[in-house]
Amino acid sequence: MTGNDPVYLRVVEELRAQIADGTLPPGAPIPSRAQLTQRFRVGETAARHALRVLAAEGLIIGRVGSGHYVREKSVLYPLQRGRHLDHDAPFAADLQAGGHRATWDWRSEQVRAGREVARRLRVADGTPVVRTRYVFRAEGRPMQLATSYEPAELGRTGPLPDEGTGARKSLPARMSAAGIKVTDVRESVHTRVPQPAESDLLDLPTGVHVLHIERTHWSGDRPLEISDIIVPGDRFRLVYSLPPGS
Repeated sequence: MTGNDPVYLRVVEELRAQIADGTLPPGAPIPSRAQLTQRFRVGETAARHALRVLAAEGLIIGRVGSGHYVREKSVLYPLQRGRHLDHDAPFAADLQAGGHRATWDWRSEQVRAGREVARRLRVADGTPVVRTRYVFRAEGRPMQLATSYEPAELGRTGPLPDEGTGARKSLPARMSAAGIKVTDVRESVHTRVPQPAESDLLDLPTGVHVLHIERTHWSGDRPLEISDIIVPGDRFRLVYSLPPGS
């Protein structure tokens, strides 16, 4: 450190190093602001800022009325891409294959396509679409959110249930029943800051980003369904199977 470095960085770097080397193990209490000011000879503002930085990095978590603690290390679940896509719930199939109890519920409703949904589905703005929202859980803990859209008239062989718990017939199966073949499934993945509602539903600590997977089912050059899949970045690692020579 140099004399020009902000004083709070001294606090951040030492606590970060102690968390990394196990001196402060998961669940260990972090010194209070008053203790940090005395130990590092910094002001109250610097101590507060240091704690905010460590929380934003996802290293510590604050508990109301109890102070800050080192975050427990997350177990990263493998999330297989390209497998189980014809399953009623690919995410649940992944968890069940790993020996975890998976449950999920969903709700469907007909809405009008906004500009972005219309662009991705290649339909006109305001076209009626069916929106289905899912919440997937592992051992009762919310682990994935998903929202899908498909044109309301596409592949209709009867009215869809409004909501349910557990299996819902997969898109390939529903399209096949209507004589439409799914020829391709494409995904695009990026990370981002979670929206407040996503943080609440997934119980995300401060500083944890989400993986946002945009999936499209195609029949030739026609999009059949688009999905936005949200998973916590500290709980999953994406696993891809690629053909030789890729």
